[in-house]
Order: sequence, then C-alpha cells, then structure tokens
Amino acid sequence: MGSKSALVGFALAVMLGGVATLGQRPATLDIYSIDVEGGGATLYVSSAGESLLIDAGNPGPRDSGRIAAIARRAGLRQIDYFLASHYHSDHVGGVSELAAQIPIAHFVDHGPEMHDEGRFRGSDAMFGSYLAARAKGQVVQVKAGDRLRIAGADVNVVSSDGVLTSKPVAGTGPANPLCRDFTPQEEDRSENARSVGVVVTFGRFSMLALGDLTWNKEHDLVCPNNLLGHIDVYLTTHHGLNLSNPKVLVHAITPRVALMNNGPRKGAAQEAWKTVRSTPGLEELWQLHYSVERPPSAILNEALPTGGPSLNVAEPFIANLAETADHEPVYFLKVTASPDGGFVVENSRNGQRKAYPARTASK
Repeated sequence: MGSKSALVGFALAVMLGGVATLGQRPATLDIYSIDVEGGGATLYVSSAGESLLIDAGNPGPRDSGRIAAIARRAGLRQIDYFLASHYHSDHVGGVSELAAQIPIAHFVDHGPEMHDEGRFRGSDAMFGSYLAARAKGQVVQVKAGDRLRIAGADVNVVSSDGVLTSKPVAGTGPANPLCRDFTPQEEDRSENARSVGVVVTFGRFSMLALGDLTWNKEHDLVCPNNLLGHIDVYLTTHHGLNLSNPKVLVHAITPRVALMNNGPRKGAAQEAWKTVRSTPGLEELWQLHYSVERPPSAILNEALPTGGPSLNVAEPFIANLAETADHEPVYFLKVTASPDGGFVVENSRNGQRKAYPARTASK
C-alpha cells in the first residue's frame, strides 16, 4: 500500500475504533517505556485498543520477547503501527523477531534507505531483516509535517529523513530566547540525524519522542522559534546522551516529567542528565535504569565520567536497579494520560505511582 492510501487507513481506523459507547471505560492513552537495555521501545495503546510501537530494541529474542510480553499484557493481538525512528540496531534490530511473535500491520518510517557514515555505520544484515519484515505489512513513509491519528491521538511528525517541520505543532511558535547562547556540535551525517521524531498529543496531553535526533537538528526545531510548544512528558533524546538534549530545546519545551530510556551502561550522560534535571518547571525525572559509573567516551561526547550515585534519581523513580545488562525480572515505566492533560506515571517494579493533574489554562 502506498503512503497516501495508508494515511487514509489511519483515519479510517480512528473513525471505526475511536467511537465511544455506553459502559466503555474513560478514554485514556497508555504509554509503556519498555526496558531494552539502552535501546528504544515505547508502546502507545489507546482505550479503543489501537496501538503504536516506536522502535523495537536490539536483535535477538531478549528485547522482542520483552516487547511482546508487554503487548500481551496490554491486551493486544497485533501491533497496528510500528514506527521506526531510524535504522540503528538498538531501535529496529528486534523487528523481525517481534513480527514472528505478534503481527505488525503497518510500518511507518522515513523510507527504505539507510544513510550512515563513519562510526555510526550500521549492519547491512540487520537492515535487510527490517526491510524483509516491512515488506510483509503496509508501509507508511512519512515526511516532516505529516500528521497521523490513532484512536483520538495525533502523531505529529516533526522530523524525518533529515528534514524538519516548518510549522508549529499547535498555535504560533514563540521566539526562543535561549537560541542566542547555543553552541553547535560537529554536523552529524548518520541515521541519528534522520530520526523520525514525533509529538504525540491526546487532547491536551503531549509527549515528545525524537528517537536519536542529534544536537544541531534539535536546535533547529526550536530556533529561532519554538515549533514544539510546551510538552507534558519528554522522552529524553538518544537515551540521555550528550550528543543530544541541548538546553536550547529541553528548557524551551518545559516538560513536567522526563522519562530517560537509558541502560545501565548507556545514556544518562553527565551534561544531558544535568540539563534535564535543571529544566524550569520539571516536576520529576524517571529513569528506566540505574546508571552505573563509567569512564568518559569521546565517541559519545563525554568529557567526564558519567553514571554513578550522583547521576541517578531517587530509587523509587528508577524502574530497573540491576547492573547486569541482561537481567531478570524486567520492569517498565507506564504513563496513563487523560484528554484533559493530566497523567499518571507508574513504576512496575515497586508500584511507585504519581499523578500529575492537568495544568490550569493559564500555564
């Protein structure tokens, strides 16, 4: 199916699946941040039963099995839409194994070509397995500025294949005073810079997920004007690495809550972690993993050691405490959003649960 007809399919799914009936539970959007050991996997499930999975972790049975287990827990018989943010193995490596466990109806991505140079060069075999799985479903190739719908939730594409949206997600994009102090990094020519980034909105609730979009591209989304607006939940870009998460973006979007999908030895880098923690108006940072102290890495733009006690939030707000990279049991973070903009975050490890009431109209 071509892109145009697939987008029509999105709209049709909403009309059929998004109609409320008497006795139906209140409309919510459930969001599961799934532990794939420093990779990417976020599952969105509407109260109508429609689903969007963004990324599928690493190759092998471990990550695909974890994702499939969460999908079953959410009552799904298929993944309606799988969105590949970009073609690195920690984001699409698990797709073929996942498709063998639960059907995937639609594949959403930036196109059938992988663009990588130098140290980010990906695995051709891994990419080939993604294309093979993709060929068995219906394909939606998205561009910046596109909008998809899933049971009342808008999926606003703000970046795709290296191109950024030119229009604000909602209303008029205000000027961003933080732009004047921005220092660019070296231009990124890898798949990271081509990430499909989205703002998912559900009524007045909003969540930003930019995949592994890198520093300079993130700047361009909010400079000279902030096209993203204010965000309720921010999935930290690139697992919380210093290659992403510039202050010019993070502090401009003023998230109430940040979720860091880091691994024990990946992400939660010192500069990015401190940038998120110092965000004006931030009420909480939740981490998918305890971050183990490790030496700096020039490849990841880390000049200082990272991880360790000072670069972790309080234990109740961390889903997984195990320091081994392949641990059991495995825990997730869950966001339950309401159309009024309020939401709840829950840690499946300890039952820690915190409600964030809807913002007042003046905020």
